[in-house]
Amino acid sequence: MLARPGTHPRSARTTAAALVLGCLAAWHVPAAAQPPPEGSDDHYAGSQIAKHEGAEPVNPARVHADVPTVDGIDVSSHQGVVDWPGWWQRGKRFAYVKATEGTGYRNGEFARQYDGAYQVGMVRGAYHFALPDRSDGATQANFFADNGGGWSRDGRTLPGVLDVEYNPYGVDTCYGLSAHAMVAWIRAFSDTYHARTGRWPVIYTSTQWWDHCTGRAGDFSGTNPLWVARYATVVGPLPHRWSFHTIWQFTSSPIDQNKFNGGWDRLVALANG
Repeated sequence: MLARPGTHPRSARTTAAALVLGCLAAWHVPAAAQPPPEGSDDHYAGSQIAKHEGAEPVNPARVHADVPTVDGIDVSSHQGVVDWPGWWQRGKRFAYVKATEGTGYRNGEFARQYDGAYQVGMVRGAYHFALPDRSDGATQANFFADNGGGWSRDGRTLPGVLDVEYNPYGVDTCYGLSAHAMVAWIRAFSDTYHARTGRWPVIYTSTQWWDHCTGRAGDFSGTNPLWVARYATVVGPLPHRWSFHTIWQFTSSPIDQNKFNGGWDRLVALANG
């Protein structure tokens, strides 16, 4: 936005210039219509999905599953100090912790939350909230890997996650990208993360957002595990090309809760690559 000139012009000429610039500034898009600067907010996994798609009240005891599952949670700075022993006692055995968003935000609680999950015995990993209109996929993958999103073959570290969902900063839910450009962005993130860590990132998304914003054009089912968000008692249809999900986020109350689609041995296998 054009800045207003000083309030004490020294001549009639500068006064006239001030009036012209003031008119131009008034004509320009007002500041309130601009997206907040990156890093000014912290968006957690599913925050925009719930806003756009709604959520059914879900009783975790009634969530349907055809195979053995492992219960887990995901957290961000919104949870602050997490009662990890308490969640362990309630049967949660894995956790994902938000590390980064775009290239301007790092979770100040990340180290404490990530280590807290590990200390009680959970398998844990990190996730990145994507902002595809701010920078390219490779840049954001590197930022994520440099700030908590790495991976190690210790049996306790899950591959990093690309959280790609509705745009929290504007009305364009697909960040102004065409379906082709969105697929290319996701591919660049995935390929870069794989080059950095040796692992393909898990992709977190909703079926509605994915099919709309990728145009059902990309196929990541052969490389990237799917973490699908749907707040209901059944997982429902999956995004394009995935025939099964790896993790299902089924409620955000009283905290984001997830089910791993398999037994403990398969969860450890995912951690080990």
